[in-house]
Amino acid sequence: MTLPATENPFAVLTLIAAPAVFTNASSVLALGTGNRLARVVDRTRVLAHELHSHATRDRTSELWVNHLGRLEKRGSLLVRAMSFLYGSIAAFAAASLVSILGAVLAVSQQYRLPFEVLSVISFVAGTIGFIALTVGCTFLVRETRIALGAMSDEVDLAKSLLK
Repeated sequence: MTLPATENPFAVLTLIAAPAVFTNASSVLALGTGNRLARVVDRTRVLAHELHSHATRDRTSELWVNHLGRLEKRGSLLVRAMSFLYGSIAAFAAASLVSILGAVLAVSQQYRLPFEVLSVISFVAGTIGFIALTVGCTFLVRETRIALGAMSDEVDLAKSLLK
């Protein structure tokens, strides 16, 4: 015999704790993404200054121009990732709050319908949060690949200059 969620304290605790854990994970990712964006902005300023102070156009300056385009794309991806991560934080926080309200109503049989409605709302908010978290992480992976490509180009140039 299975117990309904209203009679199982672990089920109610899980409904509250899971969104809170995902909220924390999204917050940590958003903080790291903000730091990555700041590094992209700093790197863009340094490269732009280098290009303006360089009088001649050589392979290095061509690489820096190429990197500026990549940095612009990386910055765009990071802002999009942050938007989705902030959205996931909001959705998971809403799911936690709605779950708490549902847990309060779960103890009373008189509020059965509101409990079921709140359960659905919490599930939908959690699902939206999970999707936003996944999309945000996808943008972060794409940005990392671009950064690694730029690094690879710099390594190739450095190796060619040593020959």
